[in-house]
Amino acid sequence: MESKQQVISKLKQDLLQWEGYKAPVAGQRGQLGLGPVENAFPNRVFPKSCVHELVCANTEQAAASAGLVTAIISKLVQQGGVCVWIGRERRMFAPALAAFGVAPHQVIFISLRQDKDALWVMEEALKCSGLTAVVCELREMDFKQSRRFQLAVENSRVTGFVLRNCVKLAATACASRLQVRSLPSTELNGLPGIGFLRWQVDLLKVRNGHTGCWQLEWQEGNFVPVERDLIPEERQVG
Repeated sequence: MESKQQVISKLKQDLLQWEGYKAPVAGQRGQLGLGPVENAFPNRVFPKSCVHELVCANTEQAAASAGLVTAIISKLVQQGGVCVWIGRERRMFAPALAAFGVAPHQVIFISLRQDKDALWVMEEALKCSGLTAVVCELREMDFKQSRRFQLAVENSRVTGFVLRNCVKLAATACASRLQVRSLPSTELNGLPGIGFLRWQVDLLKVRNGHTGCWQLEWQEGNFVPVERDLIPEERQVG
């Protein structure tokens, strides 16, 4: 007969799997290669079939967040798949997605100016099991709506990303909350010019995991952790 601790431990593992935190199958690579960022999540795996929230206090952070999300999507659609991107304005240059290994025909862009319309379209898209990922740019999202998103992906197994262009944050049902900032690139072997894309990723909230702050670089289709010489000063949203 199982002890009380064994029953509780099994229930915790079951809950993690239902929420999308599934450990990789033996012999298969379940990670996306996010390095220390991914290790902060349960089972050391970035959860798919969940909704992740990226908060953007300004235009620069919104651009950095879009870049990081595109890089993650490139990993999700490696074996084929389609992503829906819901935005306010058509700022994304589709051919530029190739820099992240995403073909333009793999992303469907939908332009909507009102949050209420974007919320409805995202929920319907998240219900579509034929999609791999859904990205939505929003200003406001309450707990009730985020919960509806999470319930949708639990059935469809789609991965969702919400880019929130706001300064006032409230509780949501999202699996994680991140804030992304762009960083200056470094020289390549001492040669002048633009180096690899680099981000600072702050994991502000994660369900059953650990928060933290890391720097990542995008090199030839892969995330590479960057060793920081100096600890950055404490940052706040807004």
